[in-house]
Amino acid sequence: MNCPFCSYADSRVIDSRPTDEGYVIRRRRECNSCNKRFTTYEKIEEIPLLIIKKSGNREPFDRNKILKGIVRSCEKRPVALSDIEKIVDDIEKNLYNSMKKEIAAECIGEIVMERIKELDEVAYVRFASVYREFKDINTFMSELSKILSEKKL
Repeated sequence: MNCPFCSYADSRVIDSRPTDEGYVIRRRRECNSCNKRFTTYEKIEEIPLLIIKKSGNREPFDRNKILKGIVRSCEKRPVALSDIEKIVDDIEKNLYNSMKKEIAAECIGEIVMERIKELDEVAYVRFASVYREFKDINTFMSELSKILSEKKL
């Protein structure tokens, strides 16, 4: 760390303490050359995650979009908000742990649908009907038939 006053390359840490709920470390330093003090902040570097939309456009990952979609599909269903938030937390954690820099929106949609299916079947059908853009009643019925056949197994 170069001193902001004299540009000397060596300093010593006088004090360290966590800030921002432990996500940032504040360090008070003293230059070994000019003895002036300055403060630095150390934080975890987050890897930006980009979503590749159907159109080919890329946009930053936004967990709130997943949350809103699941909440909308679970409307008037006996599903606790805490369960929905846990699903979104798990999905987000898995996406970041994949260490991929870009992920197709379709991939995320499939992950969300699988997790909703475990939570509530009606919410799953609602989400799938919007996500898969069911064009007619036959497409809708084939998805319902698939769910029913999986239940029998």
